[in-house]
Amino acid sequence: MNSVRPAAPIAFGSPEKSDGPRIPLYSDEIATTPHRAYQNMRRRYGSLVPVELSPGIPATLVIGYHTAVRILNDPEHFPADSRIWQQDIPRDCPVRSMLEWRPAAIRSTGSEHTRYRRATVAGLDGVDLFAMHSTVERIALPLIDSFSVTGSAELIGQYAFPLTFAVVNSMLGCPAEIGQRAAAGMAAMFEGADADAGNMMLGQAMADLVDLKRSEPGDDVVTRLLADAAALDDEEMLHQVLSFFGAGIEPLQNLIVNTLRLMLTDERFAGGILGGSLSTRDALDEVLFTDPPLSNYTVSFPRQPILIDGVWLPAHQPVVISMAGCNSDPAIDTGVYTDNRSHLAWSIGPHACPAKSVAYLVAQDAIDQLLDALPEIRLAVPADELTWRPGPFHRSLTALPVTFPESAPLRPAP
Repeated sequence: MNSVRPAAPIAFGSPEKSDGPRIPLYSDEIATTPHRAYQNMRRRYGSLVPVELSPGIPATLVIGYHTAVRILNDPEHFPADSRIWQQDIPRDCPVRSMLEWRPAAIRSTGSEHTRYRRATVAGLDGVDLFAMHSTVERIALPLIDSFSVTGSAELIGQYAFPLTFAVVNSMLGCPAEIGQRAAAGMAAMFEGADADAGNMMLGQAMADLVDLKRSEPGDDVVTRLLADAAALDDEEMLHQVLSFFGAGIEPLQNLIVNTLRLMLTDERFAGGILGGSLSTRDALDEVLFTDPPLSNYTVSFPRQPILIDGVWLPAHQPVVISMAGCNSDPAIDTGVYTDNRSHLAWSIGPHACPAKSVAYLVAQDAIDQLLDALPEIRLAVPADELTWRPGPFHRSLTALPVTFPESAPLRPAP
């Protein structure tokens, strides 16, 4: 890989010298038909695509699997630190709050990244995965009871979001009131409509949680971070906790919902609800390939112009890995997903998701609890009437309405 720029840039396919307008990654078209969009991008540009993350915010989208692997394993040339980039980005830019520098592993490189990452992993290592089964069940059953007697539900608002919200709060030792403020802030950041205000709301909620855990420690991730040998200061603590919350709720909710959609619309899995051949874990693995909860996210900011795959990438401009685009790369996509975990949904390299085991467990248990309780559950609308939220980063339905035979509550009334 050569990082010294020649006198004239290579124009073909260059995101810096693209021969037409950049592709808006936030468009309704990409939200509705992403795989067709990635196909068209690949045909026109190859593995590196000139895109806009929001109006006037250029980036390069990586849709080549092997190119992404090279970038993700090369933090020296592709660091996650965004401080120089954000100097010219307005505070009210819809994507700034998702990409701006924070003293946390997600936006750090080198020794600081190692320090933050070790503290993060130590905080997660204390999560009891056996106890987590009981936690998910304790949260899931009353949610299911709240709609099982009605014969219908909207599974995002009535099940996936409140379950994920409660599970993440439990892991962090976060009271409901603080968690609700944090969730509202995180939603605003993902939607991009009022991202700066959402960022401030989330930050204040996390600061309140850290203060609470200092005075009332418990068996939770935040308490373990406070006690860690990394000796995180106040600002560092705030942003470690903020990263946990931000990475925990929206992506995990989307993983649960996208997997339920697959199981309710594909006969290989729909039959499985009543004893078919493919399992929830098979469905999760397929969704992580085809509809990962974060379609495009792991972001780096090259320190200098760099040549890769015959394309010049500009210095300090976002390079965004398309997990969904890379997973559908014909170079690796065989169409066989059972027991195939070569996807990039969790990322790889130094910034790979440290909570993969917990997320798998929670998603699988949440889905199994619902399908065990309501085995005759069906979509309430034709599958092609389901709609997706536009946005450059997530893969998220707007709603998942279902019907089922009315049934008695799973737990007796108090």
